[in-house]
Amino acid sequence: MPATRPEQNDHRSPSAADDLSGRLAGIAHTGGHRTLAERAFASLHEAIVTGVLQPGERLPIEELATVLDMSPMPIREALRRLDAAGMVENVPHRGARVTELSIDDLREVYQARLALEPLAIRQAAMRFTDADAKTASDALQRHRTAVRHNDVVAAWRAHTDFHFALYDAAGSRWLIRLVTPLWETSERYRHASSPIAWRLDARQREHDRILEACIAHDPERAAAELHNHLVGTAEHVSSDMGGPQLFELRPVPPAGNGRDAGS
Repeated sequence: MPATRPEQNDHRSPSAADDLSGRLAGIAHTGGHRTLAERAFASLHEAIVTGVLQPGERLPIEELATVLDMSPMPIREALRRLDAAGMVENVPHRGARVTELSIDDLREVYQARLALEPLAIRQAAMRFTDADAKTASDALQRHRTAVRHNDVVAAWRAHTDFHFALYDAAGSRWLIRLVTPLWETSERYRHASSPIAWRLDARQREHDRILEACIAHDPERAAAELHNHLVGTAEHVSSDMGGPQLFELRPVPPAGNGRDAGS
């Protein structure tokens, strides 16, 4: 007997559709996109990155079309784009699902991040302006507020805005292009791991020290603080997944070595 297409054979209960609708309700994008496919991509992309859609979870096209209030065609196009970005995979005769996470992938992602992001922040620290400092500080405040209110989506957006306020200050479009997909993949790991051991106060102090080093125009201290911040995240996620230690911390130069040290 020939295999039946998953969309015809996968009759999920109304409660399953309601559950999907409820989880995507706070994340669905309603405007600012030129096409329905772009809106579908933005909504599903954010849902995957923030863990609203979990690794291994199936992505039934008809249900997603209903939840996002559009036809199946833009959903299919969005899933193709997500497949190309490595966030979704198509399983023969079963349809699309969110890609699984692994220790090997985590290691590769953070190896690349540890090469690129300290480079970006070195350049940023050398040219950091008062406007850059305000943008990053505002994002940090939004992040603290979101964490206090347990607003996962708002916290993710503010955390992303903070880091990219720093990286944008480097003035390199190519660095941003290279960092962005790595950042998005690693955010999936952060959201998939247990939040209990995250030591949020300590993480926020790390953010403060990174920003302080940029404001002081101290590229080596900014790069070392960021390196250790990223390593701490990778080690927490690896431990939570039952994996080994992946990276080593670096010594942080003392404050006062920046361009503004003598001013």
